[in-house]
Amino acid sequence: MFEKILIANRGEIAARVIDTCRRLGVRTVAVFSDADRDARHVAMADEAVHIGGARPAESYLRGDILIAAARETGAEAIHPGYGFLSENPDFVEAVTAAGLTFIGPSARAIRAMGLKDAAKALMEGAGVPVVPGYHGANQDAGHLAGAAETIGYPVLIKAVAGGGGKGMRLVERAADFAAKLDSARGEAETAFANPAVLIEKFVQKPRHIEMQVFGDGTRAVHLYERDCSLQRRHQKVIEEAPAPGMTDAMRAAMGQAAVRAAEAIGYAGAGTVEFIVDASEGLRPDRFWFMEMNTRLQVEHPVTEAVTGIDLVEWQLRVAAGEPLPARQEEIPLRGHAFEARLYAEDVAAGFLPATGRLTHLKFPPGARAETGVRAGDTISPWYDPMIAKIITHGPTRDIALTQLAAALDATEVAGSVTNLAFLSALARHEGFRRGDVDTGLIARDIDRLTADAPPGLALRALALIGAAGLQDGGGALAGFTLWAPLMRRVALEGLAGLIEVPAPDRVRVTIGEEVADCRLQAGGWWVNGRPAGARIVLTPGRVSVFGGGAHHFDVTDPLARATDAGGGGLTLSPMPGLVKAVFVAAGQAVAAGDRLAVLEAMKMEHTLSAARDGRVAEVLVAPGAQVEAGAALVRLEEEGE
Repeated sequence: MFEKILIANRGEIAARVIDTCRRLGVRTVAVFSDADRDARHVAMADEAVHIGGARPAESYLRGDILIAAARETGAEAIHPGYGFLSENPDFVEAVTAAGLTFIGPSARAIRAMGLKDAAKALMEGAGVPVVPGYHGANQDAGHLAGAAETIGYPVLIKAVAGGGGKGMRLVERAADFAAKLDSARGEAETAFANPAVLIEKFVQKPRHIEMQVFGDGTRAVHLYERDCSLQRRHQKVIEEAPAPGMTDAMRAAMGQAAVRAAEAIGYAGAGTVEFIVDASEGLRPDRFWFMEMNTRLQVEHPVTEAVTGIDLVEWQLRVAAGEPLPARQEEIPLRGHAFEARLYAEDVAAGFLPATGRLTHLKFPPGARAETGVRAGDTISPWYDPMIAKIITHGPTRDIALTQLAAALDATEVAGSVTNLAFLSALARHEGFRRGDVDTGLIARDIDRLTADAPPGLALRALALIGAAGLQDGGGALAGFTLWAPLMRRVALEGLAGLIEVPAPDRVRVTIGEEVADCRLQAGGWWVNGRPAGARIVLTPGRVSVFGGGAHHFDVTDPLARATDAGGGGLTLSPMPGLVKAVFVAAGQAVAAGDRLAVLEAMKMEHTLSAARDGRVAEVLVAPGAQVEAGAALVRLEEEGE
């Protein structure tokens, strides 16, 4: 076993690897950019090395600096985590040439699976079923449009070097193909420096089921499947293992195909073979097709660990250190059911735009596994993926594990940034999802219901005003004392106001319009109108948060506008810090509602900003290549009637 390794990554995956290394007695070296100087993974590691600026290209994507840091600190191996350089074969070769061990597959194996079109051809040769599509080298727009017509709409345009939903567009009719192709190519060029695409048939009731594989370079095993069908914009939201409705015949067929795929390229380490499944007639062994292989550890690997009891990071270290596979196929157990929910800093109401902010409060429930790279007080940076944590639950049955997940999400407390927590809670309680009737279109079909903002009840509103009055710990010994009557005062928050009366140290009466809440602080917390509220009041700068059965946040003052449109529809603002990739309009140009104004690149994704109304452009306030802050004015339309 290694004595010391360097982790060429950041955030929750770096912290996850450190956890296993600590258990095995392996010392760790963390690396950090300017933005991560005080990050959790840096504090956890035995040593830490500064590697450059906040931009990934200046730090986490600098293979030469990472290798130099490993050599200078005496690390014997490099663990890449996922993302950044984890699937870069040139980096693997450089690590090996430096006399270090890369904890992962060979450069040859990564190259074999790195381009989707070549990988599909390889899999066909290995007897693995593939989706009908065009995977050729001819990238002429007319030729690709003809291929789409031959395959039959709807089709998916996918970047050949893609991943994480980037460079991927669904096209449902021929008239939209050219625009979608341009958009996919632009995003692929930005994300992967490779604009090439492939075209695939879009499966009408698709499920995304993947097999976890592990190899030692010669032999491979699978550790069963994960269902990743709950997606929005091709990004996974909640994953589970095993897949609901999975049959023994289907599992055997998929497992054998995944093992054939891994052994065909001499795979070593942890990898995932992803399949698209047609679930229109249930799960059938003849209705699954190879999509791609991820030659690294997956974000969702904890659900596999939960149902097998196997630490995949430990296996990575052991095999990279020269050990054979730690178990035979028949020795790998499958016990119970597990879920993972991805908690992000993102503005659901604004179309799931990535968000930033300082996490003024962060608390995870003790009964769930929470993997995170941040702590209370940390800042969500615009330079990296805005994931806050992964919440994982495991139970003896699917129903129990999903009930645990819903409870864990309700008990998770985050303040300081907008998050998708309420969305995840709604999804965990979705009737179809609870029945196991899932496919990749579920979220899009029910997006309005899943993102509906349920107003807080009287109890939570009353507790918010109690917090605003500074009475979250009770009235105090003299709080109700005046000469002739109980203390009364008016308290206001953004969108909420009421009258506070303190008749006794442990009692607060709150009047909101015609409603009255009689609140008492007891040993177990606040009671409202004779019932336990089951909620906690948390005060952070400029905000009162009430956590209980979800989270509700109330601003002390008017918040800064976060929408992309302001000023009565005349001013388009940047919804987040980012890079202006393109501007499509000029002063004096007429635009219609919905027309593209600009493209902003942030959080490794492209975001199109559109006109909120018909009008004429008065000013273009930015140029392509400009780095802008959240709230920066980009385009101004003339006032109506001007």
